[in-house]
Amino acid sequence: MANVKKFSGNDIDIAQSVFPQNALHINDVAEKCGIPGNFIECYGNYKAKIDYDFLSNNNKKDGHLILVTAINPTPAGEGKTTTTIGVADSLSRIGKKAVVALREPSLGPIFGVKGGAAGGGWAQVIPMEDLNLHFTGDFHAIGAANNLLAAMIDNHIYQDNKLNIDPRKILWRRCMDMNDRQLRFINDGLGGKANGFPREDGFDITAASEIMAILCLASSIEDLKTRLGRIIIGYTYGKRAGNVSEEQPVTASQLNAQGAMAALLKDALKPNLIQTLEGTPAFIHGGPFANIAHGCNSIMATRLALKCADYTVTEAGFGADLGAQKFLDIKCRFAGLKPSAVVIVATVRALKSHGGVKKSELEKENLSALEAGIPNLLQHAENITKVYKLPAVVAINAFPKDTKAEIELVQKKCKEAGVNAAISEVWAKGSEGGEELAKEVVRLCEEQNNFEFSYDVNLSINEKIETIAKKIYRADGVVILRDAQKQINKIEKMALDKAPVCMAKTQYSFSDDANLLGAPRGWLLTVRDVKLSAGAGFIVVFTGEIMTMPGLPPVPSAEKIDVDNTGKISGLF
Repeated sequence: MANVKKFSGNDIDIAQSVFPQNALHINDVAEKCGIPGNFIECYGNYKAKIDYDFLSNNNKKDGHLILVTAINPTPAGEGKTTTTIGVADSLSRIGKKAVVALREPSLGPIFGVKGGAAGGGWAQVIPMEDLNLHFTGDFHAIGAANNLLAAMIDNHIYQDNKLNIDPRKILWRRCMDMNDRQLRFINDGLGGKANGFPREDGFDITAASEIMAILCLASSIEDLKTRLGRIIIGYTYGKRAGNVSEEQPVTASQLNAQGAMAALLKDALKPNLIQTLEGTPAFIHGGPFANIAHGCNSIMATRLALKCADYTVTEAGFGADLGAQKFLDIKCRFAGLKPSAVVIVATVRALKSHGGVKKSELEKENLSALEAGIPNLLQHAENITKVYKLPAVVAINAFPKDTKAEIELVQKKCKEAGVNAAISEVWAKGSEGGEELAKEVVRLCEEQNNFEFSYDVNLSINEKIETIAKKIYRADGVVILRDAQKQINKIEKMALDKAPVCMAKTQYSFSDDANLLGAPRGWLLTVRDVKLSAGAGFIVVFTGEIMTMPGLPPVPSAEKIDVDNTGKISGLF
């Protein structure tokens, strides 16, 4: 990035002060990564897809992998994506070859609550508007593949139903990349025989589709097709053997759907390349929900980034109890990845929120509330260093109203727990504000690393759930409701139980109750449902009420977004 004068303002104002006049051409960004021109598919001057053949033909040694995670989110905000981008920029600033690897944002949250998801302040990726509003069409391709399968299911039943699919037991739902509570549960196929058969149906947001998880875990086109074919779309009517119904699972491959679905996804499987405000390469690819799926960018993009730099900085969704746990136990297990270091993001404001302070009071110094909220941070840090045995640093994402006494209290408590805490000011200062943090990350990457998973994948499903609940959440135990246990028994009967578990719970608490802040003790985790995502290769465990199709808030961000006659967009933040 050229020498641009920094100022405070909305994220979009900052991004537009740099882009496009100070941005690198995407070919120059790719050159920084050592990617030859014949592997670059340009989407204009500032976006590109990278052909997966570059990855398959690359024998370069992997660089260090740095995971950025955070405390449990609060209304005060934590700045995880901003910190991720800032760390990569700061590593570049101190002379290291670094790239960033992130998820793509979903249109639902952008038009709902977030208003944008490209980082913030002077630690953003550009083109910010393109990333937030359609990008390279990956989400649309995933939605098309999802809905093609849904159409083929209903058509198969309409055309004589040779697979004996029970319409009451169809699991596959339609999807769209928008928040729309009206579509959570619907009745379709109405209007008479010529228009299909009436049944209950529903929509999920695209980020919650199993196809999103599959795309992010696939290692090649062939692997993609195999995973798509394994999707369980529902069950048969079954035959009666005495009083026992012998229903059988029906897969996408039995509908011969995997080839057409893969054809829709062949370009979406290719990682996307853009840049930060400071010209650091950024691979942005995939966007699975973090509390219904594994919440990480694609394996393809992460592997590509590791070949292109000495330091790859990536993030996992929500707090470390969801995002980091799934990144380490699911993504790293499938991809054979070993992180070199972990950054845990916290703010004084958010820790005071965990200590019981209302949002309107967060700017006032309150050391007692801060001390009451710090256990949330320390439990996340202990999980990373003691359970997963990874080196970690706490990044204190600084705000102007944070007091010296508050910052020092966080640093003191972290030091007592055996973890260093570095101040990060990348939102306000860009790479200059993250030098201290970047140097600590480099130091940690050279430390001894004895990474291990939190559980053995060959344990029973019940044992895996209990291990996560006790080790990571600090629950006293687990209560598995009858319907959930029936699903577990069904998965075990199909001999598909030796897979990682993907916990679906509230992001706001270590527990399954969003109101239990800090580091709660003396509680039981309740499992209400279990679902096999056979294509993705994991078992989803539902605790509490998890929404797969969000609704819009009273005043959605969409009301603030606009475009003028020149095509300049406003209102993204």
